[in-house]
Amino acid sequence: MLYPMAEFVPEPMALPPVAAPNRLARVKLVAVKVIVLSVMAVALGYVQGWASAGTYKPDHVAGFRLGLLHGMLMPAALPALLLGQDVPIYAPNNSGRSYNMGYIFGINTCGFLFFGFGFWRPPQKR
Repeated sequence: MLYPMAEFVPEPMALPPVAAPNRLARVKLVAVKVIVLSVMAVALGYVQGWASAGTYKPDHVAGFRLGLLHGMLMPAALPALLLGQDVPIYAPNNSGRSYNMGYIFGINTCGFLFFGFGFWRPPQKR
């Protein structure tokens, strides 16, 4: 049977209760992310300092593998550069295209690893 529009009044739908986000759990998650990113930044800084002395040699032609390493270590040089230290981030004596491809892959890999952990969210519990 059809009802005219004026007579039909639907029953209100019951919405499931929504739990308020646990503030302490959110603060803990942010704190863990900050600690993990800080540890990763310090580790990258140490690796960059160790590797720059041995891999940026002017008499050595850098290829794909060194380009990959230099690209991964390039973001770690930022704190040292901000503090005024002259840190090498690119090998001047390189093989050309293969070094540049390795360098770009290295930068992207480092960004994926570094920022991937920063923006990763654990699965929601239901």
